[in-house]
Amino acid sequence: MVQEAAEREAVHEILGQPGAPVVMLDHVSLAFDDKVILKDVSFTLLAGHTKIMLGASGAGKSITLKIILGLIKPDGGVIWVNGERVDQLPEERLMIVRADVGMVFQEGALFDSLTVRENVGYRLYEETDMPLDEIDKRVREVLGFIGLAEFIDRMPSELSGGQRRRVAIARAMASKPRILLYDEPTTGLDPITATTVDDEIIKLRDLENVSSIIVTHQLRDAFYVATHTAVRDEKGEITIVAADEKKEREAEFLMLRDGVLAFEGDADALRSSDDSYIRTFLS
Repeated sequence: MVQEAAEREAVHEILGQPGAPVVMLDHVSLAFDDKVILKDVSFTLLAGHTKIMLGASGAGKSITLKIILGLIKPDGGVIWVNGERVDQLPEERLMIVRADVGMVFQEGALFDSLTVRENVGYRLYEETDMPLDEIDKRVREVLGFIGLAEFIDRMPSELSGGQRRRVAIARAMASKPRILLYDEPTTGLDPITATTVDDEIIKLRDLENVSSIIVTHQLRDAFYVATHTAVRDEKGEITIVAADEKKEREAEFLMLRDGVLAFEGDADALRSSDDSYIRTFLS
């Protein structure tokens, strides 16, 4: 217990520093029966930065997100989220940690029977004692941020695929989490629609300082998010522009191969890799 307390104190001291990691995986392993899902995986996510996870189906990408949320316990290793060891926490403590983590699922996963207003405010209605007028104000604020304020009273069935994904992002950000996890946020969307979703991910990272982990098979979207940034001019208008070299380095790619972290680096390092598996994947 003394050693654990000292370890916790040391990590909290690290997390208190500028640019500190908000997510840390240290030698994490997981297997289902004889199938190895993750093997000795380690990486850190810094505040306001992005990790983009690539790899073939079954490589362990989505399961990594579930481990970070504490939905699956690893067989070995340590996971820290905002200074808490989620691999050891009881469920009641995990709920507190999850309150600062938003999740955007593949296909959006909206409640079909609820309006856009009710979907976006769902977590605030169910998990907080925030007054209804304040919830409504926050819902309108986040819908305005993603450019869908006029859709507040519509049903999900009245929205396009891209609009449903953006509403899902609004729902994830409504409680103002510092971390957002995206599981295949643009899968099934056409390139133009996917870009509107990518732009929201970029805006949240660069204007709201949200730290993000993105699981995707879509290389075009992955490189777009990694190499662009959001800027707000003196009139408050937001535009997406090419990122400079320093900003690009804040987005790093992770390549999982058969449960092993086979690559970690920025867009330039990934493009220039001479690893045959990576070359085949990128082609």
